[in-house]
Amino acid sequence: MSKKSIIARQNKREKMVAKYQDLRKSLKAEGNYDALSKLPRDASPVRLKNRCLLTGRPKGYIRRFGVSRYVFRLMALDGKIPGIVKASW
Repeated sequence: MSKKSIIARQNKREKMVAKYQDLRKSLKAEGNYDALSKLPRDASPVRLKNRCLLTGRPKGYIRRFGVSRYVFRLMALDGKIPGIVKASW
């Protein structure tokens, strides 16, 4: 599990991106890059990192399910993800 401070920082960035989303879009459409550069750095969606919803793990993230590979495996074996079965051939 990731440190609580890292997860909190990510949540703060997500809120800031949502807050400035409309303003950034309008400034980009106008071509006003000076005003765009004066916005907070964390307002840019590029600074977001995909993280597991349960553990906050940044690596091995499966976008379709929103969790890391480890959590995905545990949930799939417990039958918590419908339609996912263990492969056998």
